[in-house]
Amino acid sequence: MKLVTRITSLILGMLYMTFCDSAESLKINGFVAQGMVQSKDSNFVTDDGDVSVKLTEIGVNSAYRFNSSLRMAGQAVYLEGGNRYPDGFRIDYLFLEWQLLQTANWLIKTQIGRNKNYHWLYSSTRDVPHTRPSIVLPQSLYFDVFRDVAIGVDGIVLLAQTDNKWGEWDFNFSYGNSQISEEQKENLIGTSASGKLTHDTDTQISVYWRPSLSKFQYGFSLLDADFSYKQGDNDTLFSGEETSQRIMFNFLYQGQNWEVASEVMRERVIVENLLFPSFQSDLTAEGGYLQARYFLSSQLTLLARLDIYDRDRRDRDGSNIQTLSQGLVPSYFGLMDQATVGMTWKFAKNIQIQAEYHKVKGTARLAPIFTPNTILNDSKYWDMWAVQLMYWF
Repeated sequence: MKLVTRITSLILGMLYMTFCDSAESLKINGFVAQGMVQSKDSNFVTDDGDVSVKLTEIGVNSAYRFNSSLRMAGQAVYLEGGNRYPDGFRIDYLFLEWQLLQTANWLIKTQIGRNKNYHWLYSSTRDVPHTRPSIVLPQSLYFDVFRDVAIGVDGIVLLAQTDNKWGEWDFNFSYGNSQISEEQKENLIGTSASGKLTHDTDTQISVYWRPSLSKFQYGFSLLDADFSYKQGDNDTLFSGEETSQRIMFNFLYQGQNWEVASEVMRERVIVENLLFPSFQSDLTAEGGYLQARYFLSSQLTLLARLDIYDRDRRDRDGSNIQTLSQGLVPSYFGLMDQATVGMTWKFAKNIQIQAEYHKVKGTARLAPIFTPNTILNDSKYWDMWAVQLMYWF
């Protein structure tokens, strides 16, 4: 009996230690955000421009550490964003991370699976509402129609961090592709497209530098992405290819009461055969934003931002679009500039409310892109407001 008692005690002790270790190794977090939004004189959120409650974000993320060098992380979300992106559930990321090297000055790790985008200032945090500076991010770079494509790729990521006498450095590399749903395809190229849109490859590289004893951070990134379209039955489009090549520069200043952020980009977009056989388009878009946040207190933050986007740097007023379409597509589809003011009030430890107003000129970032909806977007100037309550745990 004593032996049985000892064995039983040993097993119970091992189970207890295993449970405690697992509890310490497993982390689960989540969020719920609900709001109201209205986009007048455009189809950015809804087709009718009425007040909408399609501003829902519900998510659960978790991470489990197997040992000091191996962990798994993932996030599942339910979104309702109107015309900004498809409604419903999706897996934002689910990857296995392996720490390859850790020394006094270097940390190198790799991630395999559905990875996050670490290359832009807000690309790795845009999926969690209370970590964004605003409800709607600047559309020149954080194009909501491309949300599920840009948030990360199915593939591999390599991350390296080092600290030396010049400061802290981050080096990021990713390669893979993203799955494009039918709803995404319709948002991108139109409801009349019956074929299949595929994200073939996506390669990104970025470098971030934080000088020693400085409140500034500087960075740049490169992107090369290829897409293909296979014509469907009774399709208005043809089989074709699209390539996006982007270079971005950014900086971030974080002071005691002020935060100033900016990202600028130049993107070459090459389209072949999509609209009709032998169709060729080679345009270079430019865009960027300047954003300032002032922290009145630990609870109250004010925001102001100017965001500018030109579909073709050689046709900033969009006159070529109107000419080539014989007047069917207005010139304001070649640009989209907006001024934004906002406020965040964190009135509890894990509850906050955000409110913002956007004044917009142009419609170049409204869906669908390849077949502009000139009926719903018949105004050069339009505005939008949004209010969202957020809780997280």
